[in-house]
Amino acid sequence: MDLKTRTDKIRKILRTIYSDVKTPLIHQTPFELLIATILSAQCTDKQVNQVTPVLFKRLKTPADFAAAPLKSIEKLIRPTGFFHNKAKNIKNCSRALLDQHNGLVPQTLEELVKLPGVGRKTANVVLGAVFGISGVVVDTHVARISGRLGLTENKDPVKIEFDLMKIVPKRVWNDFSLQLIFFGRETCMARKPKCPTCPLDKLCPWPLKTT
Repeated sequence: MDLKTRTDKIRKILRTIYSDVKTPLIHQTPFELLIATILSAQCTDKQVNQVTPVLFKRLKTPADFAAAPLKSIEKLIRPTGFFHNKAKNIKNCSRALLDQHNGLVPQTLEELVKLPGVGRKTANVVLGAVFGISGVVVDTHVARISGRLGLTENKDPVKIEFDLMKIVPKRVWNDFSLQLIFFGRETCMARKPKCPTCPLDKLCPWPLKTT
């Protein structure tokens, strides 16, 4: 079975299991999702969602974050971990939005990744979830599972992103990324994957391939 055919079969199964997917990060605006996604680095979405209601009640706009003392931001986001660096990135990102984009979240990957604390993963999350712009989000789950499934032999997130873009239709890039993420949390975990009951077992070459 060639890679494209196998990928299509994988997509069909995942689409059956996860038919309606959207980002679990709670947000009301593009800016809120941008901040929530920055906070989600090395942190669970559940933990981020426990922090952001209070955070966004206190600080609502890029101007609010830019003006807020760094220590105040750190205190509000502390439970998400790495709060010193995240607070610095969020404050600088907010300043950049004000200085370069009139306080609005840009709608292109090229502009987003120029913002402090924003990489391709964060940019693609925002573009897909709030602007409907297709992109492949490569987080730790997507990287791990695409490798196990033999969809890529690369370890670098950017290379994985481009490998998946070649074999998955553009119209479903966002959905496929989320489906892999949910699948990684529920079935194909890093340490104890549920291989005996996995719906993709017959299509998966792992552990013959490296993780």
